[in-house]
Amino acid sequence: MSWLLAAPIILPLITAVLAYLARTRPLAGRIGVAGSVLHLAVAGVLMGVALDRGVVVAQIGSWPAPFGITLVADILSAVMVVITAITGLATAVYALADVGPRENRLGFHALLQVLLAGVSGAFVTGDLFNLYVWFEVMLIASFALLVLGGQKAQIDGAVKYVALNLVSTVLFLTGVGLLYGMTGTLNMADLAVTLRAAENPGLVTLVAMLFMVAFGMKAALFPLFFWLPASYHTPAFAVSAVFAGLLTKVGVYALIRTFTLIFTEDQPFTHTFLLWVACLTMAVGVIGAAAQADFRKILSFHIISQIGYMVLGLALMTPLALTGAVFYLVHHIIVKANLFLVSGVAQKIAGDTALDRIGGLYRTAPLLALLFLVPAFSLAGFPPLSGFWAKYVLVKASLDLGAWLVAGVALAVGLLTIYSMTKIWGEAFWKPHPEGRDPRLSALSPAARRALLGPIAALAVLTCVIGFFPQPFVALAERASAQLLDPSAYVAAVLGPEAGARFHRAPEAAAAATGAEAATGAEAAP
Repeated sequence: MSWLLAAPIILPLITAVLAYLARTRPLAGRIGVAGSVLHLAVAGVLMGVALDRGVVVAQIGSWPAPFGITLVADILSAVMVVITAITGLATAVYALADVGPRENRLGFHALLQVLLAGVSGAFVTGDLFNLYVWFEVMLIASFALLVLGGQKAQIDGAVKYVALNLVSTVLFLTGVGLLYGMTGTLNMADLAVTLRAAENPGLVTLVAMLFMVAFGMKAALFPLFFWLPASYHTPAFAVSAVFAGLLTKVGVYALIRTFTLIFTEDQPFTHTFLLWVACLTMAVGVIGAAAQADFRKILSFHIISQIGYMVLGLALMTPLALTGAVFYLVHHIIVKANLFLVSGVAQKIAGDTALDRIGGLYRTAPLLALLFLVPAFSLAGFPPLSGFWAKYVLVKASLDLGAWLVAGVALAVGLLTIYSMTKIWGEAFWKPHPEGRDPRLSALSPAARRALLGPIAALAVLTCVIGFFPQPFVALAERASAQLLDPSAYVAAVLGPEAGARFHRAPEAAAAATGAEAATGAEAAP
């Protein structure tokens, strides 16, 4: 399986090289699209194998774990690679009309593929050091994409983005060094076994908090989110879309992976802390969005609030809550990337993203209005779209534990999300254009309309499919949740059946107890 696990990393890198060599010609964009199609194809095959086998493992160079480089794909990893490929393909097609000749000459399509390789690598790596490596690949590619236009606002946002991410990297490496000094290994499956018998559990909890802060910065959790709204509204819209869909989700994935597999022995403390952080992230993010008056800035703050929902599922740590977290990850990547793509089309035909400078889109571009309503309603949680089911599962998981305050926060954030989406609708689509302009899609060339609207329509259809037919996706999330709660199959696949048997524990009982203690702590603290 080595080739299958490495393919989602290698294919984008090969595509990046070819696109860079052709960067001075229109062929670069077509190479990027073709490479993204192949990326999606191998991601689909990987997910099929993972669904069939449960966990797929490759030991690079035939070095046995924990001594060599291990690539692992369980159901969660495989699903995230597929969603990465879908987002990458949508962005590559959209960029054909969104990114200008100058950015193409500077290597936009190559950088996008390097970013996708880094994200895919983070999802399938089996050790913490290589997770750091893929984080750095992502950071380098994303910084280059942020400054590609060379504008002052882009450089300013990129400096803030990189500065805080470098702090995160230092904390991450500090935690990695401490873990290696304690255990002599960085293989995640081996750490899961070794740390259960750690002589100093207090030190393990301290290291866990270092990782929580490091990954929390990358996920834009409260109070470490300031870099995101300062940078995501500055680059090309294709870049904003892929950032909004993927980058913070890698941080969320890292939190889920490490706090269900590695740092599991002090869950009443770590997960209660995560519960508070999740609630504050939801609340602060949605309040920030409500205060904004720019299309992309509103969407940027909503990334923060929605990250809180995903971490809420991890914090509650019950089978239903983790199912909701996985489902929310999939839903949000599709919806948020699509909303940024819609904002790009609105800017092209209406002239701006500031809500007081645009308008009239419903009357003159009804198709765009419809394509906005689908992801906007889904983000807000309108039934029966995907966001409704994601929020429903998480709220029910909270209520099942008696966490009334947590459920109330989640519902209130949903109401404020409706307010923000309504504000965009009223200002950008419903009211007349303040300058009397007629923002029509026909102002774009036919090729540009196909490139811009095709990915938006495809993602909107996918959102509707998940919403109208949620059962297969919920079942998939349940299988991923079961693997997270009982990682013995993961450990057995990496280290061998004997290690998996020794590691096995009763996941549902332990998870329910942890979730109940976390919820009790959240209710009692006020």
